[in-house]
Amino acid sequence: MKFILTTHNVTLTEAIEKHVMEKIEKLEHIDRWLLDARVTLEKDHTAHSPEKQFKCGIRIGIRGNDLYAEDQNADLYTAIDEAVKKIEGQIRRKHSKRKAATHKVAARTKESRRAL
Repeated sequence: MKFILTTHNVTLTEAIEKHVMEKIEKLEHIDRWLLDARVTLEKDHTAHSPEKQFKCGIRIGIRGNDLYAEDQNADLYTAIDEAVKKIEGQIRRKHSKRKAATHKVAARTKESRRAL
């Protein structure tokens, strides 16, 4: 999977990069068909409230529409964790929809065979 990490007004340390990589690898274990991940870390100096100073945006490229999640928090690590949690929910929902559609088709086929 292709991975791009960009920062704006945030000093990228090895610890931050490692934390983001661990979270993205966790997403890759959930769905192995992820094409690319773009993570943007920002610090807003003009934030009106100090509890929403850091922002993390994650865009996951998959077949079909891309998935995007964003979170703002006073702590950068918490913002990363919350954004990953949102993306994980989107991936699971997409997977469940695809699986349900397959089961629906299989159930119809089974029902039509019974009718004969």
